[in-house]
Amino acid sequence: MGRQLNLKYKNLLKDLFILLVVLFTNSCWSQDNRSFKIFQFPADKIPMINGDKSDWSIVPDSYSVGMQDLWEDSGKHTAIDSSNLAVHVKVGWVKGMNRLYFLYEAYDDYWDFASPGLHNDTFEVIVDGDQSGGPFIDRFHPNKNIDTLDAFFSFHGVHAQNYHIFTPAKEKDWTMVWGSQPWIKELPYANASYSYDFEPGEKGKLILEFWITPFDYAGNDPSRAVASILEENKNIGLSWAIIDYDNVDKKSNNGFWNLSKEHTMYGNASYALPFKLMPLEKEYQEKLKADWSYKILNMDERKVSFSDGSIGRVNTWKWDFGDGKTSEDKDPVHTYSKGGKYVVILEISGPDGKSRRSKVWDVVLK
Repeated sequence: MGRQLNLKYKNLLKDLFILLVVLFTNSCWSQDNRSFKIFQFPADKIPMINGDKSDWSIVPDSYSVGMQDLWEDSGKHTAIDSSNLAVHVKVGWVKGMNRLYFLYEAYDDYWDFASPGLHNDTFEVIVDGDQSGGPFIDRFHPNKNIDTLDAFFSFHGVHAQNYHIFTPAKEKDWTMVWGSQPWIKELPYANASYSYDFEPGEKGKLILEFWITPFDYAGNDPSRAVASILEENKNIGLSWAIIDYDNVDKKSNNGFWNLSKEHTMYGNASYALPFKLMPLEKEYQEKLKADWSYKILNMDERKVSFSDGSIGRVNTWKWDFGDGKTSEDKDPVHTYSKGGKYVVILEISGPDGKSRRSKVWDVVLK
């Protein structure tokens, strides 16, 4: 009896130990506190989409996401082997443009892209512009009774998008969009270009440049789409995976390298990681630059609000509204006595000097 009790006790301890390991592992796996950066390109240095990475030479290495940031979550590789696969990704944006730019550089010892279908070395990107999170493909739909095609047209890719990018694409579109909105992969919403010199089955290096437009809502009808608004110092949700086929067979891959710690990130935006839309690097920032915007509050009363958008340390503001009136307020509201086309000027000054911005006939009143 004592021996049996002792055996039961040992089995109980063993089961408890396994349970604690599982709980600890799952807890660590689900808690991912990493964040990454998106480089802001100056307006005069926007990268061309031509497969030439020289435009990206101004992007510091601190913006690069490499193999050391990925998990091979299929269990086929226990360590990084750069002789098998080596990948680096940089992401950029331009203030005032709702585009995300990507530079994808990859070395593979066996490029598999001969098939016209889904079997292809792949860079799979998910983007969630407003970090709304949640599932966005049918297998993760909370209503398990929903018809598959109904989910495809009403649910897939609506609040977050999945780009199944072929690397490289041979005799097919550069990406498969997982959802009913294939229009998002075409101009004026996206563009892509490759550079490589290998054939299927060979080794070599590939460069892929592309940009995409993130959407808060993107359904089957593009006229109803709502593009995400990209703002400086804000985060967006982003993740990607590299699916590496080495033609071992026609079904399985040779590795699934995931930036997220959750394999199912490809269909659930809650597993995307925060990427911060960074301000310009200091070397590209102007110390002082006048800028402003306006909004017509009431056309009948000709009431207009003006907002300072200047860069740098500003001590004084002087507005010339173009009708003989001026103001030294930072964000004045001005009422014009008559309609017309006006030249409005803002002059600013600060420790780093003076600057002026004139806008000709932006402000037009009836």
